[in-house]
Amino acid sequence: MGALLVVMFIGFVALGVPISFALGVVSFVGISSLPDIPNTVVFTKMFNGLNSFTLLAVPLFILAANLMNEGAITQKLIKCCTALVGHFRGGLAYANVLVSMIFAGISGSSQADTAGVGKIFIPAMEKDGFDKGTAVGVTAASSTLGSIIPPSITMVVYSGIANVGTGALFMTGIIPGILLGLAMMAVIFFFSKRKNFPKGEKVPMKEVIKLTLGSLPALFTPIILIGGIVSGLFTPTESAAFACIYALVVGIFFFKTIKISALPRILTETMKLSSLSLFALATANALGELLSYYQLNRLVQDFFVNMAGGKIVFLLVVVVFFMFIGTFMDSVPAMILFVPIILPSATALGISPIILGLIIVTTLALGLVTPPYGLCLLIAASISEITIEESFKGTLPYFLSSIAVLLLMVLFPDVWLIIPTALFPGMF
Repeated sequence: MGALLVVMFIGFVALGVPISFALGVVSFVGISSLPDIPNTVVFTKMFNGLNSFTLLAVPLFILAANLMNEGAITQKLIKCCTALVGHFRGGLAYANVLVSMIFAGISGSSQADTAGVGKIFIPAMEKDGFDKGTAVGVTAASSTLGSIIPPSITMVVYSGIANVGTGALFMTGIIPGILLGLAMMAVIFFFSKRKNFPKGEKVPMKEVIKLTLGSLPALFTPIILIGGIVSGLFTPTESAAFACIYALVVGIFFFKTIKISALPRILTETMKLSSLSLFALATANALGELLSYYQLNRLVQDFFVNMAGGKIVFLLVVVVFFMFIGTFMDSVPAMILFVPIILPSATALGISPIILGLIIVTTLALGLVTPPYGLCLLIAASISEITIEESFKGTLPYFLSSIAVLLLMVLFPDVWLIIPTALFPGMF
């Protein structure tokens, strides 16, 4: 029966059935075939998987991102960053990465970054003379920073699964997130002369200052959110709620770009996006029950425990494993299914759950730009109206630069704990 369920799941994925539905059907069929487990376990597990205060941050961060896009906060950031670096060769590409780094500190969602920033930057870059592959590649690759630079929805989910401090995990992502952005900028610098990237006119300093001052409400958002979490003023979920209120107030009263009549549409869009992730999480919990019956967790755990090579080899295998999983599965169900299996082995080897989380989250974030499932790649390609093959070809140099940074995380795992150790000494 186990082999039949695997074939069924692969068949659903090959047919293009959404991962959440594929997980749900396989879970129900598998548990229904077991004589000792009632069918109601499927629905109980699905409900319990979502019955978490921490997971409430997922729809709230998505709502915050939608409010910021609606309230022209994203456009303010884009104008400010373009004024700062637009006069360099390849300036719009640099600005694209810079905006993604800032937007990542606001929305916590890579997909929201691709949709919000990509709708503006991709047409602008193409109009300025960039080829479509570069416009899509820079946008899709830099959008992955939304899952790494805090606050991060993916990190919130991992914290709930692994029972680790969300604030500490957030702080661990700051330095790697910045390094990933700088690595992508290095690639842009390398190609700027080879491909003769266009450059814009230098904006007068007076105008730069004016645009920066106008963007301050948006620029302060990451500082307020992260500062509130680190100081203990509010939890990550409460910070997500605060981000929604802050974006709403700024959009209505400061920029005056959000209309009350638009709120029902914004809320509807938020519920649609949230339901995709949360339903996948729910069905993954049900599938976890089925996998535990077949003792898959024991098999995987034995494999990792008996593996020779120590910490570095273990983490490299984790990267390869989740890189493969990320090509056809969203990060949320992937973590629900496999983090509980891998975590005990990591702990036995003396690997911090925080470091394991950073590496898994980063690896799955890169899966957002790898076909066939890569959502950020699909969204960016649809905006530019080019094929997935062309999109991935344009993304590949920036993807490889991210892989190089990921390898640094694996080779020097303790370095990334400097900030969380200083801020949360009792945890380490």
